[in-house]
Formats: sequence, C-alpha cells, structure tokens
Amino acid sequence: MIDETPGGGIMTPTHVDQLTETPPLEPEIVTLPPAPSAPRRSRGPSAWAPMFEMRERRWWTVALAATLLISAGGVGLLYLDDTGNQATIRSLTTENEQLRGHSQILQDQLRTTEQNLNSTMGELERTKAELEHPTVTIWNVPQEIKGANAWLEGNVPDTFTYHLHVTSTGPMSVSILTLQNYAAANVCMDQGGTANYCMHHSGSAIGWLNKTSVDYDFHLAEGCADYVAVFTSPTTITLRPNVSVTYQPASSATGTCVA
Repeated sequence: MIDETPGGGIMTPTHVDQLTETPPLEPEIVTLPPAPSAPRRSRGPSAWAPMFEMRERRWWTVALAATLLISAGGVGLLYLDDTGNQATIRSLTTENEQLRGHSQILQDQLRTTEQNLNSTMGELERTKAELEHPTVTIWNVPQEIKGANAWLEGNVPDTFTYHLHVTSTGPMSVSILTLQNYAAANVCMDQGGTANYCMHHSGSAIGWLNKTSVDYDFHLAEGCADYVAVFTSPTTITLRPNVSVTYQPASSATGTCVA
C-alpha cells in the first residue's frame, strides 16, 4: 500500500486477515436431553402408619363421644326444661284452683252481704215507715160489761187508722157510730130501749152483733173526727181488747166529713 500523501512512504504489507462479510447467524435450536430423574425408592410399610391410624381412630372416638355427650346434654336440658315446665304448669294449676276456691268464697260472702244488706234495707224501710207512721196501743186492759143496759165506749181518734182487735167471754155487739148516731142511740135509751139494742139500731158506720171476736181496721177517721166505738152485751161478759192506732193522716176529708 502506497501512501500518496506528502512525505509518505511505502508501507509494508502487514498480515491482515481479509475481512469478508459473513452471513448472519441463525439461532440454533438445541434440544437438551431430559434430566435424569432420581431413582424412586419404593415405599415399604412405615412404622408411623399404625400410629397415625390409632390417632385417627382415637379422634373419631373422641368426636363420637363428644357428639354423644352433647346430645345427652341436650336431651338432659330438654328433660330438665320439660320437667320445669310441668312443675310450673302444676303450680299454676294449683294456684288457679286456689284462686277459684277463693273466688267462690268471695262470691258466697258477697251473696251473704247482699242478703244482709237487703234485709237491713228492708228493716230501714220498715223503721222509716214506722217513724213516719207510728203505731200506738190505746186500749189493752180487760174490762167487764154488766148486762144489757151497760156499755163501753171509746173515741176513734182523727188522722189515725183504728185497729179494732177485741175478744170476749160471751156474745158482744160492737159498732162504730158517728156523733149523730150516738145522740140518736141516747134518745132511744131515753125512750126505754136498752143500750144493747139502741147503740146498734140507731145508725152506725159499721157494726157486728153477737160476736166473741172482732178484728177490723177502720180508715174513715183518717180524715174525720166524728166517730166513736161502743161495746155492749145482753149478759155480763169480760172484754179483752187490743186496740191500737197508726198515724195515717188523709190528704183530704174522709167519712162523714166529706162535704
């Protein structure tokens, strides 16, 4: 190779590899042989296997025992709960029966109280009526009538009910007269008639002849002061009176006082 530049010289050729353009290399696919596997040792019977089986059986036994225990506990709890419920039911039943018995006693007491109350109210009503309309006995002493010309008489008070109750030992005649009837009877006697005849045949409000018992309530004097009661007998007898009066003023005139 000659250097043409000034001062150049001749260069001796050196050993240079001739550069040639080489074609591009394609990657070579290398297939590696499989790695040799380690030789497997065949398993023989292990000493741990029986131990594992025993432990597994023990766990199953423990699990089964635990299950049975839990079940038994549950049954026991249910039994105890049922027993408690039955005891509660019996207790409530007993209390209910006691309450029914107590209620029946209270009802009986209430009925008795109501009966006593009704009785008391009745007594109060009777007492009130008696206070408003008192009854008084005015003649209860036995007296004698000596023959046909004798008589007994008594006033029938105004504003009262006259309760005529009398018995006798022989025949008696009883009449309730007005004052006018009584005056006419006296005229009859003045003319020679007997008291036993004239007192009962000269007019009367009401009368009974030849009786041994008379029981009558006379109301015409409740609003009129015009009446008198007379008692006679054809023979000698004894009267046993029980005559009383009840205060019962009329709201208007009664008997002969009515205009």
